[in-house]
Amino acid sequence: MDPRVTTTVNGAPLEYVDKGGAGPVIVLLHGALMDEYLWRDVVTQIAPEHRCVIPVLPMGAHRLPMPGLDVSPAAQAELVADLLVDLELDDVTLVGNDTGGAIAQLLAAHRPESVGRLVLVSCDAFENFPPGLPGKLMALLCKMPGAMYLSMLSLRIPPLRRLPATFGWMAKRPIPNDIFTRWLDAYLSNRRVRADVRRMMSHVDSDDLLAAAPSLRAFTGPALIVWATEDRVMPVDHATRLAEHLPNARVSLVEDSYTLMPLDQPQPLAGLIAAHIREAETAVTGTHPRPPATTQVGGDNNRHRSSMPDLRKEPT
Repeated sequence: MDPRVTTTVNGAPLEYVDKGGAGPVIVLLHGALMDEYLWRDVVTQIAPEHRCVIPVLPMGAHRLPMPGLDVSPAAQAELVADLLVDLELDDVTLVGNDTGGAIAQLLAAHRPESVGRLVLVSCDAFENFPPGLPGKLMALLCKMPGAMYLSMLSLRIPPLRRLPATFGWMAKRPIPNDIFTRWLDAYLSNRRVRADVRRMMSHVDSDDLLAAAPSLRAFTGPALIVWATEDRVMPVDHATRLAEHLPNARVSLVEDSYTLMPLDQPQPLAGLIAAHIREAETAVTGTHPRPPATTQVGGDNNRHRSSMPDLRKEPT
């Protein structure tokens, strides 16, 4: 990944990565206890033809604490929106996975002016906030002094990362050690970062996403809902529920992946994102028909089969 750029957004210190060329802008949002490296393999696929901007949100793997500042999910959505204003970016493709998808929903619902296209990838939605067993356990641990720190410290033992309550249900395959270690180190090495996480989790409330869902109807840009068929944390039926709240949405289902699709299936996901952008651009000229409302991409550890054309090629 490229080096981080440091900036200040409305008084909040923020780092972000800005990589790629002069093509369409893609803004990628990561989940809790993660950073830009969630998207490393996806960016490798799409950066040559796109500009990828990845904010490092105050979710636990950030290096710039925000003591005394609002780090609630709603405030983080505002932070991303204000960053786009500062960078003079509009008509971006906003992509969110895991809790980053919750932030993307809040932004699209309440600050849609900079968002041209939306991609939600196996993410928190509706009443599933905090999501599943890992999210609910994290919320509980953050209420008990020292509990979250000890839980994260235990993840220095790699087999514990594969437990359902930690990251075993988040990624189908072990998260690369170099990525997981940087996430752990960021959280464990700075008590003010840990304080940010506790404050964030104290504001995670399913009522916020349930209230935002009807407002998504006002977002009329092209939306793509990408969901893992084997997801154990994010209910698969939430993909169709989200699509029902977005007037211009379609659903793509991806096999052989859990929630963290950018790690489990980066190549198919990158292809879907790139195709979504191309389809939105060609729809303006009316040169290509709209794709089916629901598609499915299959794969295993080493290959991918698809019921669609190769999404890395231009449609014909």
